[in-house]
Amino acid sequence: MTAPDAPTCVEATILRLLAEREAQASICPSEVARALGDDEAAWRALMPAVREAAAHLAQARRIEVTQRHRRVRIEDAKGPVRLRRGERFDTP
Repeated sequence: MTAPDAPTCVEATILRLLAEREAQASICPSEVARALGDDEAAWRALMPAVREAAAHLAQARRIEVTQRHRRVRIEDAKGPVRLRRGERFDTP
């Protein structure tokens, strides 16, 4: 896939990757982009969409965004972040 067809595709990929891991595990946003992009240029171009989708899911408390093991707002974070299941992870 070279580009997601909708923001919900990115959100679904975040949720799928988290569901495939242990409940306490986290993922890097670049893992999501790499799952959607065919090559380095494609996945790097998807990073803003991944961060936007993560912000939306975090606002709904379906995921948490962390930096150095502390919860942060992805919109305010500078540098690498991790995504993990939130308190409403299983709520559609």
